[in-house]
Amino acid sequence: MSINRNELVQKIADKLDGDVSKGDVDKVIGGFADVLTEAVSQGDSVSIQGLMSVETVERAARQGRNPRTGESIEIAATTGVSIKAGSKLKAAAKG
Repeated sequence: MSINRNELVQKIADKLDGDVSKGDVDKVIGGFADVLTEAVSQGDSVSIQGLMSVETVERAARQGRNPRTGESIEIAATTGVSIKAGSKLKAAAKG
């Protein structure tokens, strides 16, 4: 099962027993996304204890191989994002 943003907003609002409106929950999720995006773009890491950590990672240039032709190619260095699950999230996945 996959949960989209609208479903996530609804589930969070339901968890809060009507104390917070869906509109307010949506604003918080939007704000979280903005802060996370800004932090990652500046090279900062974000950690939510037990849930997850997000950080930028540098990938060095390397040799690769074109799977269609077998030809050797140079893969350029890039900056990516690493998201690691925290202990609570890992435990939830195990059931």
